[in-house]
Amino acid sequence: MNASLIGFEIAVVLLGLGLLLLDLWTPPERRRGLGLAAALSLLLVLVATFVVPIPQEAVGFGGGYLFDGLALFFKRFFLVAAILVLVMQTEFADRIASGLSEFYALVLFALAGMMFAASANNFVMLFVAIELITVTFYVLTSFQRGRQASLEAGVKYLILGALSSGFLVFGIALVYGTSGTMSFPEIAAKIEANHSLAHQGLFQFGIVLVMVALGFKIAAVPMQIWAPDVYQGAPTPVSAFLAVGSKAAGVVLLLRVLLTAVPDLAGHSAKLLMVAAGVTILYGSLCAIPQRNIKRLLGYSSIASAGFLLLGLSALNLNGVSAILYYLGGYLFTVLAAFLVICIVTRSTAGQTSQEDDVGLFAGLHQRSPLLATALTLAMVSLAGVPPLAGFFGKFLLLKAVVESASSPDQTALRSAYYTLIAVGLTGVVISLYYYFGVVKAIFWSKGVGDLSPIPLSLPARLSLYVCIAGMIFLGVYPGPLLDLTDGVVKAVFK
Repeated sequence: MNASLIGFEIAVVLLGLGLLLLDLWTPPERRRGLGLAAALSLLLVLVATFVVPIPQEAVGFGGGYLFDGLALFFKRFFLVAAILVLVMQTEFADRIASGLSEFYALVLFALAGMMFAASANNFVMLFVAIELITVTFYVLTSFQRGRQASLEAGVKYLILGALSSGFLVFGIALVYGTSGTMSFPEIAAKIEANHSLAHQGLFQFGIVLVMVALGFKIAAVPMQIWAPDVYQGAPTPVSAFLAVGSKAAGVVLLLRVLLTAVPDLAGHSAKLLMVAAGVTILYGSLCAIPQRNIKRLLGYSSIASAGFLLLGLSALNLNGVSAILYYLGGYLFTVLAAFLVICIVTRSTAGQTSQEDDVGLFAGLHQRSPLLATALTLAMVSLAGVPPLAGFFGKFLLLKAVVESASSPDQTALRSAYYTLIAVGLTGVVISLYYYFGVVKAIFWSKGVGDLSPIPLSLPARLSLYVCIAGMIFLGVYPGPLLDLTDGVVKAVFK
């Protein structure tokens, strides 16, 4: 029973181990193709999630692993992200001096951790999953050992990641010490039977520490300071996987803890969530304004996006949770499109650390590659929240959920706080127009300097860009299918 529940995770881990074995018999000049083979294999796993019979509300491993609609949604999300990242890695392969197969395999092991995180149903599984993700990213971030920026990024991520792990362990210890269990459903049941448990200072402090640790994964204030430096210094595919996969893993764990383990306490934490959301949006938006390095700009953009995700949590309604899932769906295609373009365009500037990834390098991109210019422009416009792309509808749904809470009779005491939060969210959207459209300006209206020859595109990269462009446009123009899916998942899981 347990083995059948984790069949997809087993397939991913075996694929990672298989890559390491194939590396022994693969000539160096053909190892780049292993990344595409891994991407195709993951595509088969993704297809299997639609055709293989899926157990409903199945629990295994002593109650620590839960397979439900939310878990399935995020497993598919992580698989799509990993497929696109592996294609990106093959485009980045010529900048990896050694250990290319390990570079691919580590992404698969991180993917396995993310898939386990989607099904975490107690604090033991939560800790194991989050550490598997974090430890692999310690290595991936500093994988380009010949670049000082990559090593610095790895050290910064290691130090702050270890700090967040300390918060997490201490928080879990306090929760277990006061409740006597690590199971999310059992904690909720004990709170329902004894409401005084939720008001114990040590229990509340433990939950806050857990939330702070998970805030590190999504790059939310006050655990956000690592994101710009790590995004800038890490290999571009790693930055992309951090921005999408690691962030989504933190989101699903936050949902599990706040809405499954301590739903009553989540209501009492509304003000804390609103403050964190507002400050995170403003910090990310304002700090992105002077940035000239595009990966660093996307790092601050990721912080602002974390603030918008916290909007959905602070709304304290099912529409807010559904909006979070929808926003992540659009964010997946938007951010990966941006990083894939960055990876391809900056290929010729690798090693030039003083200019690498500078916004000025994208000047005249529309002349060099209309497809790359279109993809990056759509990504920036979507991130800015301009209709009719996915980013607009995602932000609209999140703000709409907060408006619904503000107008609810049950939230009269928080009405002014909710309206303030809405104003902050709209302010963040307006500010973001400046720095996102600064990139668009460079693409179409800045004069290119140096090599303006056409940029060649491989077939896998071209197909990935088409998929991302289609995702951004389709989810913005026809949001109904994904929105129906997310509504169904949320109503089934958080009854």
